[in-house]
Amino acid sequence: MTQRAHPYRSVLYVPASNARAMEKVKTLAIDAIIFDLEDAVAPDQKVPARDTLAAALAEGGYGNRQRIVRINDLSTEWGVADAEAVAKLDCDAVLLPKVESAAQVKALADITGDLPIWAMMETPLGMLNAAEIGAHPKLEGMVMGTNDLAKELQSRFRPDRLPMQAGLGLCLLAAKAHGVTIVDGVYNAFKDTEGLAAECEQGRDMGFDGKTLIHPAQVEVANTAFAPTDAEIDLATRQIAAFEEAEAAGTGVAVVDGKIVENLHVVTAREILSKADAIAALSA
Repeated sequence: MTQRAHPYRSVLYVPASNARAMEKVKTLAIDAIIFDLEDAVAPDQKVPARDTLAAALAEGGYGNRQRIVRINDLSTEWGVADAEAVAKLDCDAVLLPKVESAAQVKALADITGDLPIWAMMETPLGMLNAAEIGAHPKLEGMVMGTNDLAKELQSRFRPDRLPMQAGLGLCLLAAKAHGVTIVDGVYNAFKDTEGLAAECEQGRDMGFDGKTLIHPAQVEVANTAFAPTDAEIDLATRQIAAFEEAEAAGTGVAVVDGKIVENLHVVTAREILSKADAIAALSA
């Protein structure tokens, strides 16, 4: 899918009611923005927030950053009007909270038309139905709502996030099976750089494309964690070269650093280089 060409290392939540905050994110080295009409906006500000957001998006200036709008659930008093408003905005996707079935994605698509849809995965039922949600043709991304998931699970906080590994894994499998982007949940202690780095490393190693963030101070850590390292880029380049050389020579066997390089390794190597190129282009 086309969204694979764009990196999602850092995805920052910004209240759609806060014009100043929406202006500030234009200066941050983030890959995507979630303009939030849901949790970050007080009930009495939800309706005017739509106009504030519309004005900010109309003004533009967000560069190559992906602009995703999180609406309120369609079952709330604001959800349908949010969806109708977002369908007319200059944004890249709409994010639906607490998705538990493909039917909910379809209900939103019936309102927003061709606008790509992202799903908040944050309930046990959502985890169990991740495969059918990921299969919906309008779905282009999943966002883990780990705070809500922990509440629903009644689990305790652990740095290794063992209580939610089953849920994270089910969503990852669904996203990878259907070729959609998936970003990890937020890390609440925004001043704890070491803890954030550790959780980013875990998410990266699991297969997440990036991490949702709640504070600008978290951006650099996420960008670093979810970008290919110089060593990974170097290895990928040498693997591709060795494989192509072996093919040209008709030997059929390529070896790099004492390890056989097969076609599957080359596929991964090309993905690494493609991601590095996309990050470089975005930074430029």
